[in-house]
Amino acid sequence: MDATSSPAAPRELLQRLEGAVRRRFGTAAALENIEVATLGGSNRTLLFDLVEGPTRRRLVFRQETYRLEQSPFIAPHDQYQLLEVAQRHGLAIPEPIFEFEPQDGLDRGYVVAFVEGETLPRRLLTDPRFEMARQNFPTQAGDFIGRLHAISTLEAVFLEQTPDSLDPVAAQLARFDYYGEAHPALELAIRWLVRHPRRASNRCLLHGDFRTGNLLMGQEGIRAVLDWECAHLGDPMEEFGWLCLRSWRFGLIDKPVGGFCGREPLYRAYTAASGIEVDAEAVHWWEVFGFVRWIVLNIMQAHGHWTGVRRSPAFAACGRNTALIEYDLLMTLLGHYH
Repeated sequence: MDATSSPAAPRELLQRLEGAVRRRFGTAAALENIEVATLGGSNRTLLFDLVEGPTRRRLVFRQETYRLEQSPFIAPHDQYQLLEVAQRHGLAIPEPIFEFEPQDGLDRGYVVAFVEGETLPRRLLTDPRFEMARQNFPTQAGDFIGRLHAISTLEAVFLEQTPDSLDPVAAQLARFDYYGEAHPALELAIRWLVRHPRRASNRCLLHGDFRTGNLLMGQEGIRAVLDWECAHLGDPMEEFGWLCLRSWRFGLIDKPVGGFCGREPLYRAYTAASGIEVDAEAVHWWEVFGFVRWIVLNIMQAHGHWTGVRRSPAFAACGRNTALIEYDLLMTLLGHYH
């Protein structure tokens, strides 16, 4: 085992990971080129090479390190099951390799295949190298979301009782109340959502966080959709309300779909893949909801920092972000943003 490339990775953790790998791939298997991608927060991520004789494969280790009260994230076991579902249907995701078992001593998590690519929004939206990716985005994204929504919810029945599947507005309100902060704009929006309820004509499996930043891309386009922690069952229009938030446009406000493009090309590709027509009025409702949800998530991350539970400069900045998101929320409610 070569752990010298990653001094921040605890040796005991690496020994347990090596044991887990050898239980599945044989005692001759080795770990090399270990790199810490993230360490802390609610997940630990390591990159490593699995070496089996002349064969070398880059893999990604994901381990839950902190369990939140009122968590918006589904359990690692459910995430892994969803990756298996997505793989069966040929969707572009990191290939699931194995899930941790009790004898591994690694608690909750899994290992997936590494996919080479870029996730940084600014590069994807402005770098000339990704011009083709930007052109292909509406077709590829619409096709991915459409095929995901076409999967029978029976394949994700384990998500039925999650708060966001049962009542997404009530789920956000419960989390907001838990943190006990005063945000009048957020309270106004929640009241608006309750007074103008939406009844979905379809109920689908949703990624829940399909947006710029969670899409791993190459110069040709989307290579893998990452971060399935927020998956749940619900109205398919919720996916578009989230993707089209101003928060994911990174300054390119005239391109509502994540800063990549206009809405219509995406909607056409989605309908072709799913058979579901996009309801613009419903998408607007889910955009208002999306801002509410995004504010609550930022409150959660800022709370983790100032309480000392999950200290991080990025989490600290989330406290300021809430005001910026509240402004976008109010402008959307007033009909000034599209």
